[in-house]
Amino acid sequence: MAEDDPPPQSKYFNLTYPAPYVAHVEINRPERHNAFIEEMWLALPPLFTHLSHTPSCRAIILSGSGPAAFTTGLDIAAFSSSPILNPSSTSTFSSTLDPYRTAHQTRSHILAFQSSITAIATCTKPVVAALHGYVLGLGIDIAVCADVRICARDTKFAIKEVDLGLAADVGTLSRLPKVVRSGSWIKDVCLSGRVWGAEEAGRVGFVSWVGGGGSGKEEVMGEAVRWAGVVAGKSPVAVQGTKELLDWGWERSVEEGLKYTAVWNSVALQSADVKEALGAGLERRKARFEKL
Repeated sequence: MAEDDPPPQSKYFNLTYPAPYVAHVEINRPERHNAFIEEMWLALPPLFTHLSHTPSCRAIILSGSGPAAFTTGLDIAAFSSSPILNPSSTSTFSSTLDPYRTAHQTRSHILAFQSSITAIATCTKPVVAALHGYVLGLGIDIAVCADVRICARDTKFAIKEVDLGLAADVGTLSRLPKVVRSGSWIKDVCLSGRVWGAEEAGRVGFVSWVGGGGSGKEEVMGEAVRWAGVVAGKSPVAVQGTKELLDWGWERSVEEGLKYTAVWNSVALQSADVKEALGAGLERRKARFEKL
């Protein structure tokens, strides 16, 4: 990908750069509290692939537009009229198919949905989710894909799929146990569908920063820009390598992690970034790293 390749365009996502090397992806459907329709989740993979490859981005902020919500999840009205729930002879999910073929097509649709949201998790650049207002259903699926989660004090969370008659199927049930290690708390919120707030989210480790009661989204965005700016100012070789090694070793043994780190750093130690970082420290100046 050439450095000046333009990002993919979608009316449902605003892409800006509020600080050097810091990309801000804003979910943009505020009139529906940023609820997702199919066109939105299909737009995520090309956007995050672009951000993975462009040298102009070293850290990413993900937020929701408007004062009310990060996202309230799937657009229930759109979902209720989906051909998955309302098959017909003219739709992909045909009412004339036998149960196996219907299940095969439904599974393919679910896997495509999962893959779209996973594009956030597999992005090579660190992603901080700046959460405010309501974060419901799919909002949790998206939040647990981020590397770091921070929230405003007014944030309300809930895993609502159980109230829709199904198990959450886009990532929450697989990723949340890796984010929060309390099995009792996880089963509590997943099985009850209850709402929990920012203070509880911070206490269990779902988020690493909670606002002090300021102006909701504005306050959490200020912290997100600050944090992302700190990360973007560091060596992209070091930052992207650290994310890769942490993600790779998450469910592997210490021994496996050490071996992979040794191979990784046998290359990374040859980069100019190491000399620049050491030199800047010795000379008491700000390090400057080339684009990656």
